[in-house]
Amino acid sequence: MGFLASLEDFSAKNIEALLEAREKGIPVVGIYCTYGPVEPILAAGAIPVGVCGTSQDPIPAAERHLPRNLCPLIKSSYGFAITDTCPFFHISCLILGETTCDGKKKMFELMATFKDVYVLQLPQMPSRETSLELYYQEIVKFKEYLENRLGVKITPDKLKQAISLVNRYHRALKELYDLNKNRPPLLKGTELVKIGDGLGHYVKWKERVGLLEALVEEVRDLAHQGYRAHSSSSPRILLTGTPVGSGCTKVVELVEECGGAVVAMENCSGYKTVGLFIEEEDERDPLWLLAEKYIKIPCSVMSPNRGRLELLAEMVKEFQVEGVIDLTWQACHTYNIEAFLVEQLVKDRLGLPYLHLETDYSPMDRENLRVRIEAFLEMVRARQALV
Repeated sequence: MGFLASLEDFSAKNIEALLEAREKGIPVVGIYCTYGPVEPILAAGAIPVGVCGTSQDPIPAAERHLPRNLCPLIKSSYGFAITDTCPFFHISCLILGETTCDGKKKMFELMATFKDVYVLQLPQMPSRETSLELYYQEIVKFKEYLENRLGVKITPDKLKQAISLVNRYHRALKELYDLNKNRPPLLKGTELVKIGDGLGHYVKWKERVGLLEALVEEVRDLAHQGYRAHSSSSPRILLTGTPVGSGCTKVVELVEECGGAVVAMENCSGYKTVGLFIEEEDERDPLWLLAEKYIKIPCSVMSPNRGRLELLAEMVKEFQVEGVIDLTWQACHTYNIEAFLVEQLVKDRLGLPYLHLETDYSPMDRENLRVRIEAFLEMVRARQALV
């Protein structure tokens, strides 16, 4: 597909665009997590961009400062930073962090010794009214920080424009992901990762929507010509758990190599946030609306995290899922513990095969994972034959 082929060039084009922006004095803000609100950054006239953290390569450098038995996402993020090998980190004038977990919180303390880092305090009991008020105040403080740091004024009108832009982007991304509700699916899991990565670094936010809409039409046109990403008999797998990206896609790749189809990914690099919109006619404080939106993200750091189980049940139905793989990066304690609840949901309530995998970014266990995934897909196929 033409658009997918062009994704290979996104990184270089984005770096060129970021360098041009810096020459024009347009600030760039690096973001690690979906809990980091992009709307105030856009409203400040700055460019929010995802920074690197999904490769094994810089982890040895990170382990000079960080413990070896730490989440690979944290070590990779820090390793890219201290080796200055992530161009998006290098170009960013500041980094937006958040207290999603203890490891990241303490890692940001080290990062702040050589980079301007602003850390949002994320309340982790979202059902409490005090949590929403706290997060609202945190977003207010971040908005004020941006105004002082960048020398700009973030007005309610600019925030509303940014909210509208992000709404449009998420609607377009959801429409793309929903193409895989077709049977057989129209996109491979590896393609979903590539799209998410390419657009996560895409600098020109207003163009993102057009690019996504063009891709949706391109895939639909190919579907009319008979194109399918997998056969109709390929086991339909939902991937949930920790985020994946370029450099840590071995589980997605193995599922497809073994004949399965990753039709949907619930994680924060996939479907988790695309259904969260802000009502643009709501006249309340835009910063309050942002707090309401972002605190609804059903990450495992939230307690209790009923939203994730509800979303998984909905996705299993909508995407006609036949098996669920729950991926946990080593030392990610919240996802590892929550795997027990996900297994109960999938096996007991939904009656589907379930596989929990705990691994890291290294390729060393690839063949062991292959054996487990092959056995899991055979269980799915056996169930298919009985239905």
